[in-house]
Parts: sequence; structure tokens; C-alpha cells
Amino acid sequence: MLALREQTRKLARALGVVGLINVQFAIRHDTIHVLEVNPRASRTVPFVSKTIGAPLAKLATEVMLGRSLEPRMHLDTREPGYIAVKEAVFPFVKFAGVDAVLGPEMKSTGEVMGLDHDFRKAYLKSQIAAGSYLPTGGKVFVSVKNRDKRAMTSLAKRLFEMGFSLVATAGTARVLERQGMTVELIHKVADGYRPNVIDLMRRGEIKLVLNTPEDGRARKDSYAIRRTAVNYGIPYYLTIDGAQAAVGAIEALFKGELGVRSLQEYHAEHSSSASETR
Repeated sequence: MLALREQTRKLARALGVVGLINVQFAIRHDTIHVLEVNPRASRTVPFVSKTIGAPLAKLATEVMLGRSLEPRMHLDTREPGYIAVKEAVFPFVKFAGVDAVLGPEMKSTGEVMGLDHDFRKAYLKSQIAAGSYLPTGGKVFVSVKNRDKRAMTSLAKRLFEMGFSLVATAGTARVLERQGMTVELIHKVADGYRPNVIDLMRRGEIKLVLNTPEDGRARKDSYAIRRTAVNYGIPYYLTIDGAQAAVGAIEALFKGELGVRSLQEYHAEHSSSASETR
């Protein structure tokens, strides 16, 4: 976090930006990469403003008009003791034929927020707000590319131990069964045999889809699975990171009720912690 702040500060000073600046970072193996820097606002600004309880757009406007930021310098060190998760809302259900796999283009039509002191609960709240209701039982379809099988195995094990039934095609099923899990074997959609996972989804048997698509032909073959999940309102996760967050959120569902607090209560807590750091 300190490294990101320092890089942002250096970029803003070097570019002579007065007001808001939008920096997109990517972190891989603890190495920070700068994707792009724009002297503008973004949809993240109101999200962060709501998170910390500070009108960032208003403050930036005042600075651009020549007013000093000195009275507000404490904002730079305000780290809330809670977690805010931003979830994008996508209109895939309204556009027949559109693949749910994300790329560099903008596809979301809005965002929602989940707030909590526990990441799993914050993520769960964000999913509920986005209209994706995670299940607490039923069948989970698991289909992942080869390099994701090891990581997905531990996630599938957690679901299995919570009482979920696992459904997979031959390759993934073998990996899961070697780890002591019972798996319902299903035909690949591309093979043309029935029943396949789409049949189970249409019958309401599949409650969750964990699918990391391959490239090329295999990705095209799994398109029908993703599209059916969209059409039938079945929660689906297409990356290991997303699946990890979803499984953690389901565990949070099993372990207790979600707490509900107002933004003002979170902000009061944040302001109190910020005062202690000054």
C-alpha cells in the first residue's frame, strides 16, 4: 500500500496534475506495474468517497480553483478498519448471444458495494447487491483448464466438506476423485452425448458453476455453459480468484448472520481511527 501511494504521488507531481488522477496498477509477484495514468476522474472516485466518507470530487474541484489542500492532508493516511468490495454489474442477461468472459473492453453498466470487517462477508454482500445469490447446498459444476486444476481442487474440497455435490467432466473428475471426493461424471457439451451439464442446469439441478475457460476451441465449446448460467440466473465464476472469494463467502453464510450497519456508522469508526493517527 505504501509503495502504491508513493508511486501515485511521484506520477502526479511529475505530470503536474492538480485535481484528480486515475492510475491503474497491476501487481504480479510483488512487482508493481503501471498500466495507465489519466488526469481525470473515474467511476472509482464516488466508490472511494463513500468508503471513507470524504467528498473527493468536491475537494479536487476546490484544489483546481486554487484552494489549499493543507486542511485535508490527513485524508492521505486514512485507512479504514473495514473492507469495501466493489462488484461490477453486467447486463449479459439482456443481450442474447453475448459471452460472459471478460476482456479489456468495458462491459459493466454499474457497480455495487459490500462493506464489512471480514472480507468474506464484504464479498458476500457485494454479490447479493449485484443480484447473485450464492447457494448453501446443491450441485456445483466444476470445469477448469489444466493449470487451474490444482488450485481448484482445494476449493472443491471445501465445498464438498460443506455438503455440496460435485459434478464434472472426465478430466476434472479424475483429479477431484484422487483427492477423495465423490464426483458425478457428466458428458462434455461438445461431445454431443446426453445428459450434459446444460441439461442439468435447465432442470435446476446446478446451483453454482466454477469454470475457467481455455483459449481457442475449448473456450468456444464452454460458451454454451456460461450463456446458460446467465439465462437461468446461476452464479458462475470464471477465475480461480473469483472462485476463491465465492467459496469463502459461502463459508461465511454457514458460520453466521451478516451484520448490517449504515455508511454513517462505518464513517464514524473511520474518523475515530484517523483522529488517533494524527
